[in-house]
Amino acid sequence: MKQKLVLIGNGMAGMRTVDELLKLSPDKFDITVFGAEPHGNYNRIMLSPVLAGDKKLSEIIINDLQWYQDNKITLYTGKTITKIDRTKQQVLSDDGTVANYDRLIIATGSVPVMLDIPGHDLEGVISFRDINDVNVMIETAKTHKNAIVIGGGLLGLEAANGLMIQGMNVSVVHRNNTLMSQQLDQQAADLMREELEQKGMHFLMNHQTEALLGNERVEKIRFKGGLEVNADLVVMAIGVRPNISLAQASGIQCDRGILVDDTLQTYTPTIYAVGECVQHRKKTFGLVAPLFEQAKVCANHLVDMGIASYVSSVTSTKLKVTGVDLFSAGDFIGDDNTEDIVFKDTARHIYKKLVIKNNLIIGIVLYGETIDGLWYFSLLTEGQDISKIREHIIFGQHHI
Repeated sequence: MKQKLVLIGNGMAGMRTVDELLKLSPDKFDITVFGAEPHGNYNRIMLSPVLAGDKKLSEIIINDLQWYQDNKITLYTGKTITKIDRTKQQVLSDDGTVANYDRLIIATGSVPVMLDIPGHDLEGVISFRDINDVNVMIETAKTHKNAIVIGGGLLGLEAANGLMIQGMNVSVVHRNNTLMSQQLDQQAADLMREELEQKGMHFLMNHQTEALLGNERVEKIRFKGGLEVNADLVVMAIGVRPNISLAQASGIQCDRGILVDDTLQTYTPTIYAVGECVQHRKKTFGLVAPLFEQAKVCANHLVDMGIASYVSSVTSTKLKVTGVDLFSAGDFIGDDNTEDIVFKDTARHIYKKLVIKNNLIIGIVLYGETIDGLWYFSLLTEGQDISKIREHIIFGQHHI
């Protein structure tokens, strides 16, 4: 008898786990997948190119419906699981579908954080999280002019760029003075802002949103201090948080995320969790590399090979936002006990900073030219003493 495996969440982390399982032991489980969205598994990272018109939806699907059939996987799309019964070992969906399991994987991902302000439920107020959001943006751009993006992080800037390409007049609202503070320091953030302003993007830095105004559809945004700006579309891109409501309601132990051990097992031995919904040793995750690593370890344990354990490590971010190359890793801000080695060429929009402590690199920010990113990153992760190459290190590997 095959064991029954149920996966809740047809996204990147959950489906990568199924992929790994099929490689290791294709016949061990009878697999059922529940996805709340009405599609096969798609690459969420590629939503920005779809918005910018570089890709079609069909091009970002990772596993089409035929793939599930070929691999004898039962797929339910457009169904949301509302209950996990841990005693009976079964899950229940919003339309009454019941599935029994021997092993369960929860991969419910994350939910966008929405500002709880007056007017947040008006038509034209959305997040930037799924295909539906992208469709709303593209449709709105055909008939409306003014877009406001709340949040000057990576996602906000990608949304703003896409909306500009779709022909809208776009302003980015940010509550402090540093764009993309997860990846950039102030100097690099200022360069980014100048470059985007030259492309026609507007910025309202150090602005706190107080309310959204309108009858049925959003018409204006009001800030603390009373300033009001016209808005036909408001995109909130202020972050995500682990989607743990189902797990919590089912009595599975959670903190900020669903708590998992080094094998991605929850406190209920038959239930595993992977991806943005989990918390591992106090950390939660938003980048794709750790999710894929988790998928490998989880699959390994589900087929009882039990040798791998998940270790969360320093991650680097290499991005191309709106045509600009960025690379950052580690502690790129530093403190009183660290030194900075900096190279800046404002005219060419190039900025590089290495944060050094006791002759070791502990942080990296590269803006506009990232060719040496992985070399610097290997020096950081391997803890190499750079005292001998310190003089030339900022000019890159080929100068050493």
